[in-house]
Amino acid sequence: MKKTLTLVAAALMLCTTTNAQEDVNIGKNNITVKDGRMTPEALWAMGRIGGYAASPDGKHIAYQVAYYSVKANKSHHILYVMDADGQNQRKLTTSSKNETDAAWLSNNRIAFLTGGEIWAMDIDGSNRQQLSDTNGEVEGFLFSPDGKRVIILKSLPYHGSIQKNPDDLPKATGRLVTDMNYRHWDHYVETITHPFVADVEPSSFIIHPSSMRDILEGEPYECPMAPFGGVEQLAWSPDSKTIAYTCRKKEGVDYAISTDSDIFLYSVDDNATVNICKTAGPTNFRTDPTKTMKGQAVNSEENLKNNPGYDQNPQFSPDGKYVAWLSMARDGYESDRQRLCCFNLETGEKSYLTESFDSNVDDFCWSDNKDALIYFIGVWHATENLYAINWKGEVKQLTNDWADFGSLQMLNNGKQILAERHDFMNAADLYVVTPNFKKPEKTKVEQITQENKHIFDQLAKGKVQQRWVETTDGKQMLYWVILPPNFDETKKYPTLLFCEGGPQSPVSQFWSYRWNFMIMASQGYVIVAPNRHGLPGFGSEWCEEISGDWTGQCMDDYLTAIDDAANNLPYVDRDHLGAVGASFGGFSVYYLAGHHNKRFKCFIAHDGAFNLESMYTDTEEVWFSNWEYEDAYWNKDLSENARKTYENSPHRFVDKWDTPILCIHGEMDYRINANQGMGAFNAARLRGIPAELLIFPDENHWVLKPQNGILWQRTFFNWLNRWLKKPEVVRRVRMED
Repeated sequence: MKKTLTLVAAALMLCTTTNAQEDVNIGKNNITVKDGRMTPEALWAMGRIGGYAASPDGKHIAYQVAYYSVKANKSHHILYVMDADGQNQRKLTTSSKNETDAAWLSNNRIAFLTGGEIWAMDIDGSNRQQLSDTNGEVEGFLFSPDGKRVIILKSLPYHGSIQKNPDDLPKATGRLVTDMNYRHWDHYVETITHPFVADVEPSSFIIHPSSMRDILEGEPYECPMAPFGGVEQLAWSPDSKTIAYTCRKKEGVDYAISTDSDIFLYSVDDNATVNICKTAGPTNFRTDPTKTMKGQAVNSEENLKNNPGYDQNPQFSPDGKYVAWLSMARDGYESDRQRLCCFNLETGEKSYLTESFDSNVDDFCWSDNKDALIYFIGVWHATENLYAINWKGEVKQLTNDWADFGSLQMLNNGKQILAERHDFMNAADLYVVTPNFKKPEKTKVEQITQENKHIFDQLAKGKVQQRWVETTDGKQMLYWVILPPNFDETKKYPTLLFCEGGPQSPVSQFWSYRWNFMIMASQGYVIVAPNRHGLPGFGSEWCEEISGDWTGQCMDDYLTAIDDAANNLPYVDRDHLGAVGASFGGFSVYYLAGHHNKRFKCFIAHDGAFNLESMYTDTEEVWFSNWEYEDAYWNKDLSENARKTYENSPHRFVDKWDTPILCIHGEMDYRINANQGMGAFNAARLRGIPAELLIFPDENHWVLKPQNGILWQRTFFNWLNRWLKKPEVVRRVRMED
């Protein structure tokens, strides 16, 4: 299942421990790499760039990096500052405490978050001063442009779905659940985040605690939205009088089946709120919670004017006349095409600017350029590049790299863009882009950080290739081929089919600290990574064909890709093929295990769905199952797609399993519950098939803790080596390790 908002910094924060007895100052790791080969230890030694911000004059950039200690099993988040050209990098964090969320108060003063409070320091790290006093409750903040107010994010107790236990039973661990949405992602929903606005002393930026008021006072809703939303879901108007915020104002069953979030405008002086999405009449529709929203009234043509899908991440235009945000059209469809919606604050008119771009807009920033209105990033043909659009709806591609760009910000001089960039062979670094709307080919891209140069200089990199192949329905599919370092085309290599999750997440040039193609190639594997039906970047029709058809064309695409590689790439060892994947990719592996006709010699499935009937009621996000399956399994009037979905659930084909399989799952994964992985492992063992289960009691859909991450990688490669490499090679690898 896909989450469109990917916040690296938020994910990294989940790894941070607060045990004072383990408090250590973790800094940049120095590691010696043997034979130029990427290892799990080298991967976890890398610094991970998180949030970043440019000073008002555009001359300096503050940014954060997370470093990990495998021994201490924790991370340390550090702040740096540098000139906008990447020169004169200076470390600001000098203690063992995490410092994050740098924001500029002036050209020489930086606010940041540490210990649950807002602090400030000079650009050289001196003159530190605590600005907030909340007993360590601050989770995020956003100062107004005039510096007179600040938004503070804090969590409040919530008992909408889980009743509060009696006061005379303080040690009771039971939870009395009264409605859905009682747990989400990896936690029980007993708190919700609210934004508070407070007055600030103009000269010192000290926050007045008595002035703090809850923007959602008395409302049982969250802002930002769980599980990944952060301060990017709120924005100040340029005149500091209005706050735009994102909220899904639903509870219980209504929350579980709906993706309908809206953009609200809150007047700071009047304490009044307006919904700028719901502007076209009645919005209270009777909905059947056991069926897809596709044909229900909430998604009628008339109601689409009310933005019933995901709406999030508002930004005001520099002149304050417009608000733009990321918008999905339909309720219940978390992977709908994400467009740029623009709202005219004077006329109330909404317009969708990127209709000619038939893919997702993943992030954007307003431009001061008279030619280009907004800069944005989007995926097309398996890369995430930078684009610009004007008022006429003309979209121009400004970069054309085999790379993924992310998290755009103007450098505040209106002429350059600050962005993060990574690819299959390079971890994230910061870049400055000088766009040219009239002559896109003259757009300039300059790297300004080299966070992991000391490690990458020791590593041998493999090569990346693109191949196009005809699918069984007569269309063209792109798949990536990643080759090992020091590749010898006269040799044959064991080869992995990579099955993507989502199901609608692109196989673009991502860099992952778990599903990392560079480390897979470094271990001597060729990787085949198809952009199968169901992935964005090839048009809406291609992307949407997977919904209701999880085991049809997309599975044919997997086999088409691996067959093309095995038949036409002489270095692919067709006798030593494996298939690996997570989430929907894990589901794909479980399905292929019963339908691969002995192509593969081993499988690895991470957090995959195994029994779709169980999955329907296990997951906390029912909107996903409803859209993808179309019906609850007990409905007597199942749609044809629903019937086919349940009849083709992987657990129904275990009798055809004949290949060793490794199942991995996190017990805190409340999206795809751990019983799915346990059930697959148990089924394999009962069938007498070699199998292993790697279970993490303290991990969610991801693996975030350093030692768990190392264990994941070692288990992953030990399993592959056991079944895909010749015995003498396995013995040599283990001796070298």
